Amino acid sequence: MKKILILGAGLVAGPAVRYLLERTEFHVIVADQYVQNCDKLIAGHKNGKAVELDCSDSQALVKEIKEVDTVVSLLPWTMHATVAKMCLEHKKHLVTASYVKEDMQAMDAEAKAKGLCFLNESGVDPGIDHMSAMQIINSVKESGKKVKSFYSYCGGLPALDSNNNPLGYKFSWSPEGALLAATNDGKYLDNNTIIEVSGEELFNHYWLKSIPGAGVFEAYVNRDSLPYLDIYGLDDVDGMYRGTLRNVGSCETWSFLKKLGLLNQQMMFDFNEITPNQVMANIVNCKQGSTRKAVAEYLNLPLYSLILKKLEWLGLFSKRKLDMGTASVFQMLAHTLQKKLIYDEGERDLLVMHHEFEVLDQENKISRIQSTLTDKGIPGGDSSMARTVGYPVGISARLITEGKIKQTGVHIPVLPEFYEPILKELESVGISFTERYPEYNEEDNYWGDWCYEEPTE
Repeated sequence: MKKILILGAGLVAGPAVRYLLERTEFHVIVADQYVQNCDKLIAGHKNGKAVELDCSDSQALVKEIKEVDTVVSLLPWTMHATVAKMCLEHKKHLVTASYVKEDMQAMDAEAKAKGLCFLNESGVDPGIDHMSAMQIINSVKESGKKVKSFYSYCGGLPALDSNNNPLGYKFSWSPEGALLAATNDGKYLDNNTIIEVSGEELFNHYWLKSIPGAGVFEAYVNRDSLPYLDIYGLDDVDGMYRGTLRNVGSCETWSFLKKLGLLNQQMMFDFNEITPNQVMANIVNCKQGSTRKAVAEYLNLPLYSLILKKLEWLGLFSKRKLDMGTASVFQMLAHTLQKKLIYDEGERDLLVMHHEFEVLDQENKISRIQSTLTDKGIPGGDSSMARTVGYPVGISARLITEGKIKQTGVHIPVLPEFYEPILKELESVGISFTERYPEYNEEDNYWGDWCYEEPTE
């Protein structure tokens, strides 16, 4: 019997584990430092096994890897290279949902020589975004047409009926990761012009984007979009953009959080001795009087500003101490967000992914394609984030282990051999795209919300 090892029993592991146990005859080993989480996912299935494993213990980790055919790493991305080296040594396939880093890419030749497939970026973003985009891009090319521009958006958000806090956001992933992402630089191509956005200006550079069947969101650039010109085989296009979707008001909120220095990892306080209100007073140099008023003056805002009300709701003007010892301002904010922006029992999240293509035919006539995925979490069950990461990871592991994907080396799922069967199987679990073909009119300024324009007086 084939064996698959899943490292990590966290928030997105459930759908992957259940998919493999219910749809295969594989033996599925789930390993985590908290073995009770593994037991919960396996739920007594005869082909499942729970293992208590500290993945920083290399001897224990390699012992588990040696016994299986394929490894699925749902560990933090910093662990993937270590796991990959062990997979190389012991000739095991590997699947991750994380971006390919240089140390992973450097293993390509050896993985090919040993007949191994190391498939990365096989979650939702990155993952389903690559697969759904490439399916359309290749279809356009096969029809003798060419892609003129490609804009892609993705966001994980609270569903409308669970969007009940003033920040319009809840965490289905690490708050620390979100804070770090808030400092990323961005780059994209628009109208044949490269637009660069510094991390400092990230949340000042956004626009409103209407997504069919989902609503209106704010969109801001997601890292550097330009490498995807090569990855997606898009030659001679005049637009290439990958953006993040958030609910309206989010970008302004994050911009002010950054202006206050709340992402500072060097400024330290003893939170057993000092309150959030005192931290805020220290940041804006308020010696006495109202901290709230001092913050308003520091940010040049009126006292009735919504931003101040959001800071107050978060508890950043609280005079209660936090039980977290000595920590940075960054850690204080992450701790606060983790406590306040959470999904309560029965609430659900929403995953929105949206692609927009302009296409040129042989006569240079322009047409448009829209492709949209909206997926909601299941109350009391899997979140949408877990479904859209866990299912493609599990499907990928199955196809590679069964030998239905024969590619070797380090890959992301941009080849038809990957994305065709994975997208088809995702449809069977209710994850699919709706395509639309809006009429083109040169005078309707249809793509007006694609382009960022500097505000004028």
